[in-house]
Amino acid sequence: VVLDAKTGTTRWRVPRDEITSWSTPLVVEHAGRTQIVVCATRRVTSYDLADGSVLWECGGQTVNCIPSPVVRDGVVFCMSGFKGNALLAIPLDATGDITGSDRILWQRSRGTPYVPSPMLMEHLLYYTSSNSAVLTCVDARSGETVMEPTRLPGLRSLYASPTGVGDRIYIVSREGATLVLKKGPLLEVLATNSLDDG
Repeated sequence: VVLDAKTGTTRWRVPRDEITSWSTPLVVEHAGRTQIVVCATRRVTSYDLADGSVLWECGGQTVNCIPSPVVRDGVVFCMSGFKGNALLAIPLDATGDITGSDRILWQRSRGTPYVPSPMLMEHLLYYTSSNSAVLTCVDARSGETVMEPTRLPGLRSLYASPTGVGDRIYIVSREGATLVLKKGPLLEVLATNSLDDG
């Protein structure tokens, strides 16, 4: 459903053949058109903001798709990690159903997040494995591994998404500890900040 933010009136409504969808829709402009990219159990779907028509769609996600998609340089990165793992790099200029086709730029099927969303810093795509304190970094342009899955010291369980500011990465655990890392291909811990509560 797309609403007019000023009046609350419905601009358009599109029925969806989906089981669940937990991720936040991504609004992105590409080639003069605004797309709404929505990840869900059966497929990732891109809608035209103007009228709700489907621009492209792609199957291959897992159930309970929670991580929100991120975008850079005309490519959207969609992940899920419950009862399986999926990471798809999809060009925003795709059309129709591209499931299993060579229009998918690259994909991975290991170590993707269940709840936390991924984070893009320039061309570096960071994501955690399931809800555990294991961090992976890949080159968003090629899908090549920059940092192998690496255990984050002092953290156990994650729900929060990684956050990046400048050359720093902040990862908050469910136990109340925040790990501060330096952006880059190696795990370099700058600080650990702890709260007295989860």
